[in-house]
Amino acid sequence: MTDTRTLKILARRFPEKRAFVTGAASGLGRALATALAADRWTLGLLDVSAPALSETARALRAAGATVHAYAGDVADEGLVTGAIDDFATRAGGLDLMVNNAGVAVAGAIETNSAHDWRWIVDINLLGVAWGCRAAVPHMRRAGSGLILNVASSAGFAAAPLMSAYNATKSAVIALSETLAAELRYDGVQVSVAMPGFFRTSLLETMRAPPDAGSLAQRMMSRSAHDAAAAARALLAAAAAGKLHVVWPPEYRLAWRLKRFFPRWFVNRTAALVRRAAAPAESP
Repeated sequence: MTDTRTLKILARRFPEKRAFVTGAASGLGRALATALAADRWTLGLLDVSAPALSETARALRAAGATVHAYAGDVADEGLVTGAIDDFATRAGGLDLMVNNAGVAVAGAIETNSAHDWRWIVDINLLGVAWGCRAAVPHMRRAGSGLILNVASSAGFAAAPLMSAYNATKSAVIALSETLAAELRYDGVQVSVAMPGFFRTSLLETMRAPPDAGSLAQRMMSRSAHDAAAAARALLAAAAAGKLHVVWPPEYRLAWRLKRFFPRWFVNRTAALVRRAAAPAESP
């Protein structure tokens, strides 16, 4: 689906065009905001990096979008709620909520500290929950809205050496499915994105032992896809009303295999990761 057609579908569904995006100053978040700005959406942007957020807001305003920027951590429930409420007041409502902010932790479970576990759960899971909790009342009152939660293919693939990351992304999938059922009769759609590897800035803040970090870097560098392509695909699928958004297309077979042959899939994943890690283990 082309960018123009996707944006037309979204604009037809939500003619006021009011969207809030977390983790909006870089990577996928910035790509999503950029795509929406091209169609003159009114944007609320939240990011933990104030300098990067300021630069992103400046660029999107130059592209013609109305932007309200909020610097802060999605782990802070009060900050998230205050930002979304303030945006909805200023914009007159909220049509699209994109819970995108996320971080990564890699390594065998015994190498991940309790601090790193709390860090990733606070951002990847609770940050999404806070965004949903704040957005839902505005959408319920309007009888309309779309929540797009960004999980990962890691949430169903559950590859070795990624236990903390996998657990949070799996939880986001479960949260999204639950909300889709809860909101079905309120006019609010929920979609959960489960992208595979694509080139983005996620690994710049990843916490991991050197061997696990280098493996993740190699796998990401092999991807033929970037954040702009991911943003287009995820928005298109959400606009079309899909609940589960698996992208790139080559990951859809893995999604089906995991559901129908779970034990085989776990064994196969273990073998593939072992093979991918072999060069790093060689002298």
